[in-house]
Amino acid sequence: MHTELQVLILTAITISCLHTVTGPDHYIPFIALSRVRGWKIGKTLAWTLLCGIAHVGSSVLLGLLGIGLGWSLSEISGVEDLRGGLAGWALLTFGLLYTIWGLKRAWSNKVHKHFDVYDNGDIYVYEHKHGKIVYPQERMKVTPWVMLIIFGLGPCEPLIPLLTYPAAQHSTYGMTLLIVSFTLFTLLTMTGMVLLGYYGFSVLKTSRLERYVHALGGLTILVCGIGMVYLGW
Repeated sequence: MHTELQVLILTAITISCLHTVTGPDHYIPFIALSRVRGWKIGKTLAWTLLCGIAHVGSSVLLGLLGIGLGWSLSEISGVEDLRGGLAGWALLTFGLLYTIWGLKRAWSNKVHKHFDVYDNGDIYVYEHKHGKIVYPQERMKVTPWVMLIIFGLGPCEPLIPLLTYPAAQHSTYGMTLLIVSFTLFTLLTMTGMVLLGYYGFSVLKTSRLERYVHALGGLTILVCGIGMVYLGW
């Protein structure tokens, strides 16, 4: 396996784990639903995996944009020897811009999604800004099917640039390996966090990190891009 592909796969694994662990909405609702509805562990994990597959599926569809971009780079005539370099620079540029955007989003108190679990067992999802009052009519009661829709409409954007590099190399093997790695570790992390909560272990307190999830993803891609462009990874 080429060094570049190894670095990309490690980046994809890192992003999938960070994206999942720092987002309590990836596991807290499943833990709460299992307790409220008395689900067995099998049913809890089945819904977790189903929603996880919907989440990854939408991410992969979005990642097709990265494949299209990489394919476009590979079609530029006269720059055959520069294709890898162009893809590396694209990765670095996207990582830098995504990091800046993620930090700006974290510091500017943008609207974001929250899940609340009430004493009577009801679970509600709503969007708000910190300090804003959310009225009852602005909330939506969470059911397993609502969760499936939410996850299907919430892709992980950092997958886009990661697929640019193997696409520029016309490497179907590389693209497939990246997608499989991202999918596998996203689902493993989701089920791992749900299992911890289901059996009563305290899950990580990630509420403070949640607002920086985009910045962390961008920073991971930026490091990958810097390594490919300047360090010969």
